[in-house]
Amino acid sequence: MRHKSNTCGPIRVLISGGGTGGHIFPALSIADAVRRTYPGSEILFVGAENRMEMQRVPAAGYEIVGLPVAGFDRAHIWRNFSVLIKLWKSLRMARKVVRDFKPDIAIGVGGYASGPTLKAAQRAGVPTLLQEQNSYAGVTNKLLAAKASCICVAYPDMQRFFPADKIVMTGNPVRKAILEPGMTQEEAKEKLGFKADEPLVLVTGGSLGARTLNNAMIEAVTEGDAPRVKFQVLWQCGGADAKRCRQAVEGKLPDNVKLTDFIADMATAYCAADLVVARAGAGTISELELLGKPAILVPSPNVAEDHQRHNAQALATRGAADMVLDADASDRLWTDISTIIENPQTLRLLSENISKLALRDSDAKIVEQVEKIVGCRK
Repeated sequence: MRHKSNTCGPIRVLISGGGTGGHIFPALSIADAVRRTYPGSEILFVGAENRMEMQRVPAAGYEIVGLPVAGFDRAHIWRNFSVLIKLWKSLRMARKVVRDFKPDIAIGVGGYASGPTLKAAQRAGVPTLLQEQNSYAGVTNKLLAAKASCICVAYPDMQRFFPADKIVMTGNPVRKAILEPGMTQEEAKEKLGFKADEPLVLVTGGSLGARTLNNAMIEAVTEGDAPRVKFQVLWQCGGADAKRCRQAVEGKLPDNVKLTDFIADMATAYCAADLVVARAGAGTISELELLGKPAILVPSPNVAEDHQRHNAQALATRGAADMVLDADASDRLWTDISTIIENPQTLRLLSENISKLALRDSDAKIVEQVEKIVGCRK
């Protein structure tokens, strides 16, 4: 299929990727920015079957096609025969999607589905834009980079992975609601049922939870006769680990600690927090930067290319966050939490330094690159 540039009016945009909120929310932000800039544009998402994008994207008002693609099992190579079959099927389906939808541009945000979709678009002559969220580029984006028109990044020195002349520093798009809670920190604490005049630590492993963070909280709440938690804590344990966490702390949870499976209103939770303890996903880090929130980052060791450690290290070396490796969390995490939350000067310094790294209006900057690629002008 030969691509024809759209010179004005609405555009047709194919957006692919997902698997985690860190991929889905930036993709939705980009789609929303396209709609704001070019009313009437047609936007189609391509995701992976049985992944969270298949629910989140339609809930946001967009159509999505699911591919049977799955990730490679690097620990058990012999299990990948079925993965290769799914990849072959996904490539065939992606070619049909591109042929039928006839996009002006295809945007890849990372995740299983973006590989076959963007590859199919490139083979059909459709220009492609990659959005790399992490400081250490993923395999899919590195493979697609040579034929991409533009690569939007959130960290410096990405020429290690991509052609320097294609890189544009845009930052990662963040949900608008996160940045505009519409209340003061004191009001946010009270809304969540906490005391307005006492410090609050938000501990979150995301919607799925993080076992390491949960173990640290369980130990802090249950170890010894005297409670170790001297401050307020909002603890999101995640649905997958909720039963274990609740059983472990049954009858021992102090009044100043609130345990929840899932936080639907992250804007209020962030607003209320004086310190955030979280994994080091790119989306989370971008939110923390834009909000200027002091943070302790515990990178997950179970991600491709160990990219969360690279993300966290990029902040830690600039004094913009405290980093505790997953293997050290049992010994260090609670000590670091206690030390930082009880030191206003440290909190202030972390807030100032992380704010300096924030890249604002990322979604609009990415749409500017879309405009340059497709030649569309309002």
